Amino acid sequence: MSLLDTIAFVFYNALFYAAPLIFTGLGAVFTERSGVTNIGLEGIMQVGAFTAILFNLFYADVFGSMTIWTAILVSMVVSAIFSLLLAVASITFRADQIISGTALNMLAAGLTIFLVKMIFGKGQTDMATEINSRFNVPVLKDIPVIGPIFFQNVYITSYLAILAAIIGWVIIYKTPFGLRLRAVGEHPMAADTMGINVNRMRYIAVMISGGLGGIGGAIFAQSFSMDYSHSTISGQGFMAIAAMIFGKWNPLGMMGAAIFFGFAQSLSTIGSNLPVIKDIPNVYLFILPYVLTVFAIAGFIGKSVAPKAINTPYIKGSR
Repeated sequence: MSLLDTIAFVFYNALFYAAPLIFTGLGAVFTERSGVTNIGLEGIMQVGAFTAILFNLFYADVFGSMTIWTAILVSMVVSAIFSLLLAVASITFRADQIISGTALNMLAAGLTIFLVKMIFGKGQTDMATEINSRFNVPVLKDIPVIGPIFFQNVYITSYLAILAAIIGWVIIYKTPFGLRLRAVGEHPMAADTMGINVNRMRYIAVMISGGLGGIGGAIFAQSFSMDYSHSTISGQGFMAIAAMIFGKWNPLGMMGAAIFFGFAQSLSTIGSNLPVIKDIPNVYLFILPYVLTVFAIAGFIGKSVAPKAINTPYIKGSR
């Protein structure tokens, strides 16, 4: 394998693994910018993954090659609705956001596996028939050097994730909605004084977070496992949260961190084809993403400045 082939191989695999993290991490940015901590993203990804595989299995004959994209949209809607449980608990009833998110994770894990056993009579679903696949970008793939790295054998979900992060940055920093979102996360009382409905903005942010987390789960399930079981989503939601912290609550910074984590995840699959890395026992490559997640949080959580009102319920009229 030439140097160019190696770079291209590493790049598109890193982006492939990063795509679910980027979507879910972007959801984390939205909800935390509004002042709500969404620890439940792991569970939301599980709901998205379960919904996507179920839809894929039952409607592949109806939608054909569009099944994967329709499944992603359905997962987005279902996960956004599921995330309302967190919104009601933490915003309306002012429950502790960390505990509410943890409860959401436990509920999602138990509920999805219960439904799998009810529907399929076993611990995992059947294998999906329509899955994420690679493609070549016409014309651009023929550009010397750049073409083979960025535009050959790529996954469209990878570039959709990058586009989503850029759009997310524009929304948060360049639109009136983003200004209001950041205001309720930094100083909700001042935002309320200016006529912004704090709780409504937080509800919207949590639902956006749920929808994006559902997209992340759907992409992961239809790209990697091809089925759903208790281990389909195994820490990716927490990695996305770590990427958000690593990226300092900025969509573009989060995207860079997610690509880094995606590269770490991909090493367990592609490591055998890379010089030096192929000599490392595979078990170490499997645990590498989780170790990096711990180090990222430990190294950056004290240096990153979170929104001031994070994890703080807003009581109208309080000081």
